[in-house]
Amino acid sequence: MGDFDSDSDSLRPIGVVRSPLEDRERAPNQGSEGAPDAWIELTPSVLDGLEGIEVGDELIVITWLHEARRDVLKTHPRGDTSIPLAGVFATRSPDRPNPLGLHPVVVLEIADLELKVGPLEAIDGTPVVDIKPVL
Repeated sequence: MGDFDSDSDSLRPIGVVRSPLEDRERAPNQGSEGAPDAWIELTPSVLDGLEGIEVGDELIVITWLHEARRDVLKTHPRGDTSIPLAGVFATRSPDRPNPLGLHPVVVLEIADLELKVGPLEAIDGTPVVDIKPVL
């Protein structure tokens, strides 16, 4: 396995989610399941990275699911105990060794260091670690 250098290979948030969703337990499992629109507040140092992003663009927002448990390797899909346990890599569970969230969204508004996107099921305060276009 590759070696990681603590300085160059560490995740650094580029922003934070600002959402009306404040409770992990009440948040929908997927954006398409009734998630609201939300704002992403970006750090000033990444502003140039928004060049080329326009209203209407489809993006993948990558978050660090900061309230996730990192010691879980098996789960009942969708929290349904009637479904047999599955490995977390076969599910979209937020509880996993490296809790990265992938969120397909559409850009609704751009205002300086903020992007309004939706739908986004991440809770308020969730760190954003990257944004990528849907190609």
